[in-house]
Amino acid sequence: MRVSVFTEPHRGADYDDQLRFVRLVEETGFEGFFRADHYRAMGDEPALPGPTDAWLTLAALARETSRIRLGTLVTSATFRLPGPLAVMVAQVDRMSGGRVELGIGAGWYEREHTAYGIPFPPVSERFDRLAEQLEIVTGLWRTPSDETYSFTGEHYRLVDAPALPKPVQQPGPPVIVGGRGPKRTPDLAARYADEFNMPFKSVAETAAAYERVREACDRAGRDASGRAPLTLSAGIVVAIGRTDAEAQRRAAPLHVTSALPPEDPVVGSPAQLVERIGEFAAIGATRVHLRLIDFDDLDHVELIAAEVLPRLDGPR
Repeated sequence: MRVSVFTEPHRGADYDDQLRFVRLVEETGFEGFFRADHYRAMGDEPALPGPTDAWLTLAALARETSRIRLGTLVTSATFRLPGPLAVMVAQVDRMSGGRVELGIGAGWYEREHTAYGIPFPPVSERFDRLAEQLEIVTGLWRTPSDETYSFTGEHYRLVDAPALPKPVQQPGPPVIVGGRGPKRTPDLAARYADEFNMPFKSVAETAAAYERVREACDRAGRDASGRAPLTLSAGIVVAIGRTDAEAQRRAAPLHVTSALPPEDPVVGSPAQLVERIGEFAAIGATRVHLRLIDFDDLDHVELIAAEVLPRLDGPR
């Protein structure tokens, strides 16, 4: 089982907080560090000192780390134009020596869009834009260095793009598509993604989502095309402790009202987290992203590294 840490800096974390955290995540043996791409917190709290841009932060972290994989869960397709996004991610991939992954979605949190003047079209249009962005970003990366790339869609048009710079990873950084959508999300994952992620839901709900994605892969002829099988991953909200009181203290932020949909956290002992990861493995997951809430709680990272990672099979 591959194990990454997922964080939410929009809850209140500056760059130095994230750097300190990611260095410990790397030192203690996790495979990756992923962060949300949001411009404001989900509740009414100020979340000082305010948001940090995901890709600007990952570029800096790429130069401060040496092994750990870095990425977003997930970049909103409403935030950036697809051409510049392809350039941005490719550059960070080069800065990291080939350790970047692009998680990308349609965008959903209207409040952050209105707060910062970002257009927020209806959901059907957001998914249309996401589909075109996936086609453009992966198309730019795949284009040979001596050729140009053009695209004409309903929302974006590119003419003779030089399709540079090229990322280190070829044909491009792994693309992660995920979410609870029953139709378009599985189809987009089957067509464009390297990984499908089901975020923070129960094992049963995740198993149903995996089945929808497998069916979408069959419809798209993914296996027959010779592409690598789609990695299946799960997000897990984690609040564990050496005692029940410690676990409950870490779970306290989960009870604060926010815009997030209902989740299925693991609150309890390290053994309970090992058991939940095993349940996800049994339904086909080969990767988990553990959502840790408090950037100052470095002991939480160390506890998982010491009591959970050694009890899992395979590379981490």
